[in-house]
Amino acid sequence: MANSIEIKNVSKSYGNTVALKDISLSVNSGEIFGLIGPDGAGKTTLIRILATLLLPDKGSAVMTNYDVVKDYKKVRSSVGYMPGKFSLYQDLTIEENMQLYATMFGTTVEENYHLVKDIYSQIEPFKKRRAGKLSGGMKQKLALSCSLIHKPEVLLLDEPTTGVDPVSRKELWEMLKKLKNDGVTVFVSTPYMDEASLCDRIALIQAGEILGIDTPESIVNSFDKTLLSINSSDKYKLLNDIRSYEHCNSAFPFGESLHYTDKRTSFDIPQIYEYLRNCGNTNVEIAVIKPAIEDCFMNLMVGE
Repeated sequence: MANSIEIKNVSKSYGNTVALKDISLSVNSGEIFGLIGPDGAGKTTLIRILATLLLPDKGSAVMTNYDVVKDYKKVRSSVGYMPGKFSLYQDLTIEENMQLYATMFGTTVEENYHLVKDIYSQIEPFKKRRAGKLSGGMKQKLALSCSLIHKPEVLLLDEPTTGVDPVSRKELWEMLKKLKNDGVTVFVSTPYMDEASLCDRIALIQAGEILGIDTPESIVNSFDKTLLSINSSDKYKLLNDIRSYEHCNSAFPFGESLHYTDKRTSFDIPQIYEYLRNCGNTNVEIAVIKPAIEDCFMNLMVGE
């Protein structure tokens, strides 16, 4: 399968702050590829390099067979970009923003309406409303429509679901799946680990470094430790005590409980239970659970 995106040894720094460290990855044509990581991990910097808005300090990136530095004009005509912050013209209406972006790429809304019909038709009844007066979900749909109106081969989305309601979030991912079926390659960044399962493949990124690249299923299956969910009456005390345990490999809060891994390949759960009771923890509950993407990410972060 041909690659729509090929990134080799890309690094980028802002003064003394390193944003990307020797990033290499490839994205297949016609897939949804997720860049998963917390705020400050380097997601936006990488996407802006791919969108030809930033120059890498070193390394190369090729989009649809065009170098993002040497062939930036050709890249811009073949790529759709939706930044994390709504950046359309607030004083223009929905209709005027669409017409403007179509004109910029030498086309018309009418000519490529079929490309955005499923998305744009949801906000078209409000086409005379100014963009600055739209809800978060409607702004998202307008931005996506504008990024698709010139029929791009690749769609770059920088945290598109941040700050939108759950319904709009679900609708966006349904739209992305349809775009994939129509042959558009989707490169999307998100801090939400639960969205990883909606991608064909993902790259986990932290502090500018790639921790792992694979299908969500393969990454979860690669988790080779016994994962425990631990709960007690005092969560703060529990966290401090379990992190002080001599065999603790990792312990992180997850909702109402802690997720724990042990340094040992074989151990007895009653031994951990007894240790916590001796530390003064009450109503201790311990259960073996299946890992999720979040657990894999945290496990990779501790270097195990």
